[in-house]
Amino acid sequence: MDILETDAYDRRRRRNMSCALLLSLSPFFLTSAVYFYTWTPASPPSILLAGVKSAPTLLLAAAVLSWKGGQSLVAVGLFFSAVGDFCLVWHEFFLHGMAAFAVAHLLYSLTFLSARYQTYSSSSCASLLYLILVLSGGAFFMYLHPFLQKEPNSDVLIPAVGFYIVLITLMGILAMRTRRAFPLLGGLFFMASDIALALQVFKVVAPVAHGQTVVMVTYYLAQLLISVGDVRTVERKNGFGKRKRT
Repeated sequence: MDILETDAYDRRRRRNMSCALLLSLSPFFLTSAVYFYTWTPASPPSILLAGVKSAPTLLLAAAVLSWKGGQSLVAVGLFFSAVGDFCLVWHEFFLHGMAAFAVAHLLYSLTFLSARYQTYSSSSCASLLYLILVLSGGAFFMYLHPFLQKEPNSDVLIPAVGFYIVLITLMGILAMRTRRAFPLLGGLFFMASDIALALQVFKVVAPVAHGQTVVMVTYYLAQLLISVGDVRTVERKNGFGKRKRT
């Protein structure tokens, strides 16, 4: 097979893969739309609301598993994220939800460190971006600290939030280190979602009309980007292997 035929084959394969991936993600898009259609600021916490909220993330996990053949830390991370979604419907289970998301960030970080995510030596510019991310995480924790002190369980909440910020900052840095658009943007959107959530949960800002919508749009987008990025790393690896065999 000459190089033109090989390139044409690769283009067809990528196009077919993109169509199949979009089809496998359709349940995620559908359930996300259901959540935004049914949720209102006046919606009381309920098992039904928790199920509707966590369904898109669970379906993302199923989609990743269907592509990865049951071996994916991202899929496991998505499962823990769905547990977090479920818990955060009730304010009294906030710490439980945060713990579930902390596990998810740890699993995403391990994924970004795996051999499938080829990394490159850090340039001075990249090192500066990592430093900015670390300093931003530290500054945000210091900014939150006075508000955390007002919470009834501040003795537990303050170290828990601090540890969580460390984990999500590490996940963001490792996502940037891959230099791949999907995980990088996914990590940044996840951080943006959590910042918006923290500002509202700890009453740093006054309630806004579409505050929860901002949180959930950035959150679902983050999970989608991380999931697609994980699937595409497998596709690239297999495509390279196919070309070598040909």
